[in-house]
Amino acid sequence: MLSSIAISNFAIVESLDLEFKTGMTVISGETGAGKSIMVDALSLCLGGRTDAGVVRHGEKRADISATFDIQAYPHVHDWLEERELDQDQHCILRRVISKEGRSKAYINGRPCTLGDLKEVGSHLVDIHGQHEHQSLLKKSAQRQQLDEFGQLTELSKQVAQQYGTWKQLKEELSAQQNRSSEQEAKIQLLAYQSQELEQLDLKEGEIESLEKEQAFLSNIADSQFKAYQASGILADNDEGNICSLLNQALQSASQITPATKELENALEMMNAALIQAQEAADSLHHYQDTLEQDPARLAQVEERLSHIYDTARKHKQLPEALLILRESVDAELAELQGSEESIDVLKEKEEQAYEKLTALATNLTEQRIATKDKLAKQVEEQLHGLGMPHARFFIQCQPLNQVSANGFEEVEYLIASNPGQPAQAIRKVASGGELSRISLGIQVVTANTSVIPTLVFDEVDVGISGGVAEVVGRMLRSVGARGQVFCVTHLAQVAAQGNQHLRVSKQVANEATSSQVEQLKDTQRTHEIARLLGGIELTEQTLAHAREMLGNVQLQ
Repeated sequence: MLSSIAISNFAIVESLDLEFKTGMTVISGETGAGKSIMVDALSLCLGGRTDAGVVRHGEKRADISATFDIQAYPHVHDWLEERELDQDQHCILRRVISKEGRSKAYINGRPCTLGDLKEVGSHLVDIHGQHEHQSLLKKSAQRQQLDEFGQLTELSKQVAQQYGTWKQLKEELSAQQNRSSEQEAKIQLLAYQSQELEQLDLKEGEIESLEKEQAFLSNIADSQFKAYQASGILADNDEGNICSLLNQALQSASQITPATKELENALEMMNAALIQAQEAADSLHHYQDTLEQDPARLAQVEERLSHIYDTARKHKQLPEALLILRESVDAELAELQGSEESIDVLKEKEEQAYEKLTALATNLTEQRIATKDKLAKQVEEQLHGLGMPHARFFIQCQPLNQVSANGFEEVEYLIASNPGQPAQAIRKVASGGELSRISLGIQVVTANTSVIPTLVFDEVDVGISGGVAEVVGRMLRSVGARGQVFCVTHLAQVAAQGNQHLRVSKQVANEATSSQVEQLKDTQRTHEIARLLGGIELTEQTLAHAREMLGNVQLQ
């Protein structure tokens, strides 16, 4: 429950510290005094939207802190503990807004996101605004309310999440199928290319090797002639060759006397040259013997090279790039063939996701149908006490043509206000007063089943008066008996039902306006109830009436 709130420099509030109890707390005050300021400030602590306009004129920042006692709410304590934000048995939510519009949020003194503030706040406070009936006219709000009443919110969330999963798979499958015809043509082309390159079966370094072999085979006759010519010059030419000339040189030099060291070196070198020339001639003879023309092999080599070159030209590649091309073609083909296979996998996943979605949505439908009559009956009972004795309230679950993120049906509230009238959607009800009462009846019923400890009703009694107002007050007091209720009101009949009463007043000092809140004691409360009954000037009659109303509440 909300145990205290501290407000600083917010709107026309300069400084305000309030402590609260369980039960029903009513808040009243003159028009323009700022009765709803506390509610607005609390909304910000719960993660509501804000802007620089909320900062009191002339101040740098607004600062609001709300302290909650969570001893009886272990799920809130667990939420805080999971995020390492726990602090004994209290939860302190704080919001600071600068005059530039920047905002900071804190949970138990530690910085947090607005998302965290909203999430924990949704477990602590539920605020019903005076314009609640406007959102209640929307089918989405009606569906959400029915789900909350039946504790189906989690199941509804699962349906929405599963719908998102299924729809994404369905879109992926459709995209894959739309691409399949184009992919098939691409696959056929790649498969042909892959087969052609596989049949070519080019090996690493093969082109260089073939080109060398081709050059060798093509030049065998020329090589044989040049080897014969060289061997003749060395030793085989009868008319004169290197070996015979070296022999002549050796014979002449060996006859020189006296023999000196230089002569000996010359003879030694000539002898070595003769030996090498003879060995070179022998090597050339051997080389000539190994040279044999092979036209068949040359034709094979040239045919292989021609096949390689033609394939390269066909694919607009250099011959040396054919190996890389083959790897690229095979990789792309494998990827496309894999995507073809993935269509079947994707289709199976999509079917499984749809089965799960329909199972969840069917369960949700069954529980909504089981819940709607219970909610409708309780709302109808409340409406009878709110001055609509003949009202009949219905909740319709209209089946959809196909499943949606919200299930298999559309939820809509229907009402027949008077006997003999057909039930029609409440959005078609013309009377604003009736809409207010219908909205209030629904809010009271759903509040009774709420697990949220603190409920705030901000002038939900607009358009209501007389005996109906007293019924409203009793309704809110009964709701407060199970926890904590705050009610901003302008009706004496409602204010009289409160367990505590706060009065908001506006003061002007030093040309500055400020809003003050005080907790009323017995006499003060009587005067406030009398003011609500009869205006600013109090008469003994209105005071007596006020004392009677408060006395009757105490006797209840």
